[in-house]
Amino acid sequence: MTDDYRRDTKLVRSGLERSPFQETSEALYLTSGYVYDNAEEAAAAFAGEADRYVYSRYGNPTVTMFQNRLAALEGAEACLATGTGMAGVFAALACQLDTGDRVVASRALFGACFAILNDILPRWGVTTEFVDGSDLDQWRTALSTPAKVVFFESPSNPMLDLVDISAVADMAHSAGAKVIIDNVFATPIAQKPLDLGADIVIYSATKHIDGQGRVLGGAVLADEDFIKERMLKFYRQTGPSISPFNAWVLMKSLETIGLRVERQAQTAATLAAWLEAQPGIAEVRYPGLPSHPQYDLAQRQMSNGGTLLTVTLAGGRTSAFATLNALRLIDISNNLGDSKTLACHPASTTHSSVSAEERAAMGIAEGCIRVSVGLEDVEDLKEDLERALAG
Repeated sequence: MTDDYRRDTKLVRSGLERSPFQETSEALYLTSGYVYDNAEEAAAAFAGEADRYVYSRYGNPTVTMFQNRLAALEGAEACLATGTGMAGVFAALACQLDTGDRVVASRALFGACFAILNDILPRWGVTTEFVDGSDLDQWRTALSTPAKVVFFESPSNPMLDLVDISAVADMAHSAGAKVIIDNVFATPIAQKPLDLGADIVIYSATKHIDGQGRVLGGAVLADEDFIKERMLKFYRQTGPSISPFNAWVLMKSLETIGLRVERQAQTAATLAAWLEAQPGIAEVRYPGLPSHPQYDLAQRQMSNGGTLLTVTLAGGRTSAFATLNALRLIDISNNLGDSKTLACHPASTTHSSVSAEERAAMGIAEGCIRVSVGLEDVEDLKEDLERALAG
């Protein structure tokens, strides 16, 4: 498919490869293996002399269609789909890091990402220096020493801190590092990291790409050299591959991601502005609010404020739990990006594995509630939150 088509056309048409049956919907190739006409063909396939599928851990037609569609949306040369977002994070790091290498990362990370960098990779002799992602001086100091990888989220989970992607990418490249960004909170609809200088973009496709809480999945997007020459070898031998069924669900979900995310972001912006005026709230964090400390940066590198907001209650954990327990419409869940509005207490769920000291450094207070805004009517969400906040 030509690259000349616009975004919403690509979301419906990119990657489509019809079988000889000429089906309307993309086919689901639910198979683990493939057959050959003769022994010579099999030998050629395994020698890399024939471009064909040999085993679905290596590749599958349905998975390929999903990868190509997401790459077209992202503007990436290549994509590898993984079983989960965390499988993608680990594979993108592990395939290029060696003993003695150095990583520079934003401190404000999802708990599992922080654990990989802080607990797992040091066992292999890989060190990570953590910085305040919003502080360019800290990035500048850390990257005055050569590094192999720079890793961050923007916006961050859960406090929605931003990283100046262009500025950090310039510093990282001068230090010899590749830039990996977890773009889950911004989504491929609201932010284009590759256009801003990032080298590798990672998604938990479980979130907005599925958008309806059905399947797990992940994706790593980059140039062809990184995907085919660096990551694919690691991928084939370690097996973080996605099932064809999950890839099919995610591919079909991409058809509506633009409609969903834009509506969710509009509702999130309305809710965030309304929440700022409610009693008992110490802070509302939303990149689309003028009160966000990095509002100007959000306006430069995001097309909307995203679908998540964070509310910090003055009464700490007691108030946060009471508010969550009083919700009738909004569900308590640690998931996000769903068509249903979900809320959670990060300090006791998504970031419970992070020490209290590290949570404090990330700005995660005991009164913090993260809200992932869905597709419900905004007035119903206001009424539910108003009732819950009133106790």
